[in-house]
Amino acid sequence: MPRPRIDLPSGDAIRALADDHGRLPVRVTPGARSEGIAIEAGRVLVKTRAKPQDGAANMAVIALLAKALGCAPSHIELLRGATSREKVFALGS
Repeated sequence: MPRPRIDLPSGDAIRALADDHGRLPVRVTPGARSEGIAIEAGRVLVKTRAKPQDGAANMAVIALLAKALGCAPSHIELLRGATSREKVFALGS
């Protein structure tokens, strides 16, 4: 059975929530039933199926953000919150 299509907000909408230095705060829900990115109350919320073990959820969040932003995953770096639901990512070019 094919996976359902993931609805992602536009890259411009996500970039608009980053600060002047390209830092983007994100709230993550690992182990969710479905994957996706939502913008609610001026916050980026990411749900991923990956479990928070050995950095799998962090890598899945980076992959989802890269897909939404239309860039390579190597252009996104986790700055803070490796073991927390509240994370801060640096967005590259």
